[in-house]
Amino acid sequence: MKRANTILSHIHNLPEFKSLKSHYCYQKFISLLNPRYQKAIAFVYVRQETLFIALSHPGFKMELNYNRDLLKNLLTLLGNEDEKCKSIKASKVVLFNSKHNSIIKKENPYNSVPHYKEMALGNFTIQSEDTKILEAFEKIRASIQQQ
Repeated sequence: MKRANTILSHIHNLPEFKSLKSHYCYQKFISLLNPRYQKAIAFVYVRQETLFIALSHPGFKMELNYNRDLLKNLLTLLGNEDEKCKSIKASKVVLFNSKHNSIIKKENPYNSVPHYKEMALGNFTIQSEDTKILEAFEKIRASIQQQ
């Protein structure tokens, strides 16, 4: 009987799962950055020797734009140091804002839309003689009394 890591290794080396190898490198690349940049980056990928970096918030774009050379050099260093990431190379860096944020946000179950009970009783006098205004105030009174 084969061991689990042998099976996973075989699956990992199949051509249809080639993206799994690059995913490891992308995660390693993000983990090498300082925590501030890690929060700024939603995901990364390399296509045709261009490093695409999706940002989690548009406010980080200018700061990372100034540090493009740093990001390129870090990817090159990763390729030199890690045997699994030798195939990933980039000569350009493109930054863009992501619509889909990969940062997992746990929703608070107590966070809901507040519903308030109407405090007014609806007993007020209408001092207008205009029929349109009278009808509008009557509708308001009816909706208050209904709640």
